[in-house]
Amino acid sequence: MLSKKIESALNKQIKIEGDSSQIYLAMASWAENQGFEGIATFMYAQSDEERVHMLKLVKYINQRGGEAIIPAVIQPELDHTSFKTLFTQLFEHEVYVSASINELVHVSLEERDYATHNFLQWYVSEQIEEEATARTILDKINLIGDDKGGLYLFDNDIKNFPSIQTNLA
Repeated sequence: MLSKKIESALNKQIKIEGDSSQIYLAMASWAENQGFEGIATFMYAQSDEERVHMLKLVKYINQRGGEAIIPAVIQPELDHTSFKTLFTQLFEHEVYVSASINELVHVSLEERDYATHNFLQWYVSEQIEEEATARTILDKINLIGDDKGGLYLFDNDIKNFPSIQTNLA
């Protein structure tokens, strides 16, 4: 049985994961409208992945005797002035999600809820990957700068990023 403190913290994370899915979905739609098929494909896959993260939390809370709360959908407020700005926001959001997961791990240890602590280790590992992917993409965007040819090649290459290969299979 989950403590109320753990249940509340996990429900907060459900909202964060749901918001993450919406952020990636908004980025995907924007990229698609700009004609960047590769970036859109990547962002749609990431949006789906974040929704799966949310669902894992919902099922876990319910299986442990808690009540998962499904949050309202938010409209992300993003700055679309440049690809660099967009991907910087993505990276900063992933850092925020990592901090939230780390806080959840801390709460699970405080509450001596070792089952939840064990469950959360998957999220800890996942966030290491998410941050690394976002950092790599941002590094590539920084290398490209304002080169339209480089952006074209990047758009083609991002379809082959390892993180989306598992989602598309």
